[in-house]
Amino acid sequence: MDRRSFVKTGAAAGIAAAAAGGFTFLSISRVRPAFDLVIKGGTLLDGTGAASRVADIGIRNGVITAVGSLGNATADRIIEAGSFIVSPGFIDIHSHLDTSLLVSPRAESKIRQGVTTTVTGNCGSSAAPLGGPELKQTLAEFEDDFGYACPYRDMDGFFTLLKSQGTAINLLSLVGLGDVRAKIVGLDNRPAAKDEIVRMQREAALAIEQGCFGASTGLEYTPGSFASTEELIEVMKGIPEKHRLYATHMRNEDNRVLEAIEEAIAIARGSGSRLQVSHLKAQNRANWPKQAAAIALLEKGIAQGMEIHTDRYPYVAYSTTLAALFPLWSRDGGTDKFLGRLKDSSDRSKIRSEVLGKVEGLGSWESIMISSVSKPGNKPHQGRTVQQIIDANHEDPFEFVANLMLDENGGVGMVGFGMDEPGTELVLQWKNTMVCSDAGAFSPWGRGSRSNPHPRGYGSFPRAIAHYQRTRQITTLPEMIRKMTALPAEKLGITDRGVIAEAKAADIVVFDYQTIRDTSTFVQPHQFPEGIPFVIVNGRIVIDNGVNTGALAGSVIRST
Repeated sequence: MDRRSFVKTGAAAGIAAAAAGGFTFLSISRVRPAFDLVIKGGTLLDGTGAASRVADIGIRNGVITAVGSLGNATADRIIEAGSFIVSPGFIDIHSHLDTSLLVSPRAESKIRQGVTTTVTGNCGSSAAPLGGPELKQTLAEFEDDFGYACPYRDMDGFFTLLKSQGTAINLLSLVGLGDVRAKIVGLDNRPAAKDEIVRMQREAALAIEQGCFGASTGLEYTPGSFASTEELIEVMKGIPEKHRLYATHMRNEDNRVLEAIEEAIAIARGSGSRLQVSHLKAQNRANWPKQAAAIALLEKGIAQGMEIHTDRYPYVAYSTTLAALFPLWSRDGGTDKFLGRLKDSSDRSKIRSEVLGKVEGLGSWESIMISSVSKPGNKPHQGRTVQQIIDANHEDPFEFVANLMLDENGGVGMVGFGMDEPGTELVLQWKNTMVCSDAGAFSPWGRGSRSNPHPRGYGSFPRAIAHYQRTRQITTLPEMIRKMTALPAEKLGITDRGVIAEAKAADIVVFDYQTIRDTSTFVQPHQFPEGIPFVIVNGRIVIDNGVNTGALAGSVIRST
């Protein structure tokens, strides 16, 4: 009997048996393995800060279903992790991905350092809401970057777009109150009217309803810098209490850093918010002794019953826009007015004196490196300090940076070498500090390689382990892992990630403790870290023996 006859005969026999009231089953079945993936024999750090232990992990349908000794359990794939550390996927509590994931959905610079979940919408700037006087320019820039018209105006639209495209890592977002103010009040330095505060409250609450986990401010940037303490308290009150997380890039991070911390605490206390001080630091040599006093202020707030945390990237240099070097009054009204003042000889002279004062605080023009420009003719400046550039060009340093800003329409990135190692260690060691990158997504090729980014974009999490824990030993390895996993998950209120336990999402990093390290540098930033052979997102292997599988395994996580 051939196969076709067998099938026909079998089917007829089944029908006949059913008609006679009997039961005949003809089936060929495959026994499914117990798990989709098993990570076997690794040294487990579960994220809680508990001591390590050897354990197997079983994963089914993107969820951890077993932790312990799994013996000879079957799986579609088994990773032998005997010589490796196995930890929860790292949560980057402070990043700036936003629309960069639309350019680089594989998020190479994130996933290869073990980041499986990232929090964006920081420093007062989020993907939405879009509106206000610079909406036309924003839409034009989006179309230039992506080749199609921006299809969204609010956070729901952005989340929907990102979900439809896919991403290698999980993303969740805060709403930027700088963008909210730009849409409702505009770019001028003036107090918000009462009705405008009500509208900002509604705008922030809408973003939360659409899935944001809290709000952020960037009080050194326009137009967020124009918001008063009282205004920010009232706007934050408009956010439902459950999601009233206030993450702030404070009004000052150098000469008035202590006053800025006091304001941040006042805003959180006045609005009933949970406070997160973004990338806590004391910039400029004269302010380095203030780092201990800054932490003391945060401790005082905690003692008074407040929930206060901070985040920090593990480097002594910061990264921002070159516009931050210029006085606040010169940036009043937005980019066009700022550039107009740079062209006006009287304003330019005033601006010059204030910029030179800020550079003196940093030390010299050697402390300022140009990190990103857009015009091809300016690309040679990337990765070089202003001092190096003017030494070669025999140009006045202020005139160079002012003219560069004009040529680039204000869009210049910089790295500032302004912090010290003892202060950095003190912050990273503090019990309520979470590790972050404060960076977007990059890659050594394609559109992700156009800028010369801060190496934190590639190496923050490996460096925190390799340099600050393994070498400097500022804390234990279980505690450092907690600062990257369970602690940020608790801060955000997400309960299905951040620890390795049954019923949790299978976001997992497998790394070699002896060899893990960052390789990215300020001169050559586009270099992946070493010592992280496997990264798993929602149960799918994205980094497999050091190779990116291309799996877009991430999800958009909404607060609602």
